[in-house]
Amino acid sequence: MSSSDLFFLSIKSLSSLLRRKKLSPLELTRSLLDRIERLNPQLNAFLTITSDRALADARRAEKEILARRWRGPLHGVPIALKDNIWTRGIRTTAGSKILADFVPDRDATVARRLRRAGAILLGKTNLHEFAYGVTTNNPHYGPTRNPWALDRIPGGSSGGSAAAIAAGLCYASIGSDTGGSIRIPAALCGIVGLKPTFGRVSCFGVIPLSRSLDHTGPLTRTVADAAIVIRAIAGRDPLDPSTSPRPVPDFLQLLRRKPGRLRLGWPREYFWEKLDPEVRRLTESAARSFTDLGATIEEVSLPHLNSSTDPSTAIALAEARQFHESSGWYPARAADYGEDVRKRLDMASDVRAVDYLAAFDFRKLLIADFNSALSRVDAILSPTTPIPAPRIDEKLARIAGEDETVRAALLRLNRPANFTGHPSISMPCGFTSSGLPVGLQLIGRSFDEATLLRLALLFEHSHPAHSRHPSSL
Repeated sequence: MSSSDLFFLSIKSLSSLLRRKKLSPLELTRSLLDRIERLNPQLNAFLTITSDRALADARRAEKEILARRWRGPLHGVPIALKDNIWTRGIRTTAGSKILADFVPDRDATVARRLRRAGAILLGKTNLHEFAYGVTTNNPHYGPTRNPWALDRIPGGSSGGSAAAIAAGLCYASIGSDTGGSIRIPAALCGIVGLKPTFGRVSCFGVIPLSRSLDHTGPLTRTVADAAIVIRAIAGRDPLDPSTSPRPVPDFLQLLRRKPGRLRLGWPREYFWEKLDPEVRRLTESAARSFTDLGATIEEVSLPHLNSSTDPSTAIALAEARQFHESSGWYPARAADYGEDVRKRLDMASDVRAVDYLAAFDFRKLLIADFNSALSRVDAILSPTTPIPAPRIDEKLARIAGEDETVRAALLRLNRPANFTGHPSISMPCGFTSSGLPVGLQLIGRSFDEATLLRLALLFEHSHPAHSRHPSSL
């Protein structure tokens, strides 16, 4: 096996080699640290590289595996974490100047669970400042660059995580998603991003943006890898009262079941409006291909969706402002924020209490719309983003003859699933004529990630876009 093949293995394949002692966790970790040292100056995917800890964890994993003390499919697998996730003894900046020297004294729940599963932490990845943006153009640490085109954004806010996976610098990462921050970078970097149901995965120790909209979930190279990671991190957490006590199934085992009758919903409103022509061509073709796989596609209606932007924005603005004020950072240290995040926090002063409370009433209507549609179909189909990755310096996107800000365009198709809390997954479905990845999104029933993963795997087997890697690396 060539070294390039090794760096782009799936977790499932890698785990088999590690368990059968065909591959050393220590040598693997050293190879990845060397690759990060070589490529990270171009990509700026990692803010902190935890070499000493990674090598120590790899030595421990190697001893345990040799002694047949196998912890599971993540044992000995090198991963990364978005740098808004607490890591005990390792700085956690949230991509900000304010937390540049913050070193937590405990792990976030997801970090603790991954370490318990035997995963090896290579480092912490770059993000949009305080996870409050969609580009990962970070004013304090520099932009992360998309491995498919270094002049383009990887998306955000989990852009460093997605870029690291796409570039073969790690095998999985954990991101946070408040308005698309897992799925947007997954789509723009050609990987898989799973936003679980609200309450499925603990957000304890993840520096919040909006507690009512925040989700934590995996970014991976394949659908099966997402199933492995979500199984490791999901479940009730006493430290996060929003987490659900529902049992966590063995998602990888469920993927082995043959799907029955498949029904997909084509939303009449919102999702298929105003798309880049190449994105439309690729996502419509991908959607139609489900019929070749035995699925039926029927039109569904989400009548309140077109009015959802203002209510969801009101919640995000108000809750972000409350967190930053209660932390003592804003407005006391307003000058230490980047311009775009500072403007968002300024805008929050215009959100009235009545608007904030009314937004939650509106959310009930939208949840009912999605639940009604999902009572008839297994998942709702849409593009993940209406455009491929913009250039780093682009502020506006020209779509269907109209200008739209890059921020608004990338959030538009992702924000609804955060507002309602339904699970959603982005998977690569093809490439533009200039070689940029495009993502297809599936939105499913609450706590039914298993069906989303099964549908995504079925598509992945017939459209193996994950087997293509950035030629620039």
